[in-house]
Amino acid sequence: MGIISGIRDYILDDDFEVHIFNNKVNVVNYKEIGHFDSDKVIINYSNGSVVIKGNNLVVSKLMNSEILICGNIKSVELR
Repeated sequence: MGIISGIRDYILDDDFEVHIFNNKVNVVNYKEIGHFDSDKVIINYSNGSVVIKGNNLVVSKLMNSEILICGNIKSVELR
């Protein structure tokens, strides 16, 4: 069962993740977008929210469970 469980966990990866790059933030397995404007984005997940602040923030990629925010990012805060 260990191998099957490992493969299932890999395929159905549902862990919440935040990846921070130069002027980009990628969020995986979020619940909903709570707020969005060019200066602040709030993304909710099961245990809280991620607040991204900056200037000229735009959604570069939007999928069911993944979002990529680009712009002049000043801060990323977990709440």
